[in-house]
Amino acid sequence: MMPEIWKELAAEYLPALEAAMKETVAEGEGKLQRHYGMMRYHLGWADEQLRPAKAPAGKRLRPLLCLLSCEACGGDWRNALPVGVALELIHNFSLVHDDIQDRSPTRRHRPTVWKLWGEALAINVGDGLLILAHLALRELTKSGIPPERVTEVYRILDEACLALIEGQFLDISFEREERVSLGEYLRMVRGKTAALMAASTRLGAFIATEDAEIVEHFRAFGENLGFAFQVQDDILGLWGDEAVTGKPVADDLRQRKKTLPIIYAMEREPELARLMSKPRWGEREFRSALELVNRSGAREFAQAEARRFYEQALRELEAVGRRNRASQALAELASFIVEREV
Repeated sequence: MMPEIWKELAAEYLPALEAAMKETVAEGEGKLQRHYGMMRYHLGWADEQLRPAKAPAGKRLRPLLCLLSCEACGGDWRNALPVGVALELIHNFSLVHDDIQDRSPTRRHRPTVWKLWGEALAINVGDGLLILAHLALRELTKSGIPPERVTEVYRILDEACLALIEGQFLDISFEREERVSLGEYLRMVRGKTAALMAASTRLGAFIATEDAEIVEHFRAFGENLGFAFQVQDDILGLWGDEAVTGKPVADDLRQRKKTLPIIYAMEREPELARLMSKPRWGEREFRSALELVNRSGAREFAQAEARRFYEQALRELEAVGRRNRASQALAELASFIVEREV
């Protein structure tokens, strides 16, 4: 379960965040209502007929990290709302495109955008969310933030977005490569997962303070949190409880994904590398591969890596030396990430 302090602050922040997001993602006019309706469907505000509805919409983790970081640095979290909106829209742009690339039929227990309306329109929906993210940042000037600092926010967010896209390219490329090193894998994670989390905490701090050292600590906190999040995801992809995760046991191995524990096991078990190169698997090959992964010590290695990133994230947060409800929530969230079961 999420930490209580996190849930308390999320309950305070989320209504304002949702309102700002809905203001950014307009309903559209005429035939464009359908285009914007698809965006609102993906964001959890509409049903399959594009009528207003409340549906599963994710935890809004990245914008909440941003708002918490702003408050943790002594700022007014409301000033960071435009950045929070932009972060969530960028995250969802990537999910819409990711669903197409992975051929995922469902997300959050509902059909994906491409599955309902086709790839062409889904690509357009993702593109639209990305542009709306940039437009949302115009609201920063209303908080009295100097134009040169607003320009810096654009730069930081664009660099994070590019890193995310580069990470996705590497992840897709790995599917066709027989061997991937741990170093290559971590480079991919730095882009695909950690970059946007690092931007979330960095920008929250940036809105609150001009102290570059504090901002850097928050950037590093978010980056390490992103690494810990992904490694824990990899652990759950192999050893998660199906009743909790909703996915079959060792689903990542069945799909022959090159996640951190699988890469580690391949480096230590040559037979696993041979099995992974086979074009097709039956149940026998899958069972053999799972036994080799378990024998390799991959689970213990991955758990140690998640713990290492978590501890480094905490060190970055503690180095700032600020103690308040927001910094407490960030610390408890970091602990939750390496202990979560879903």
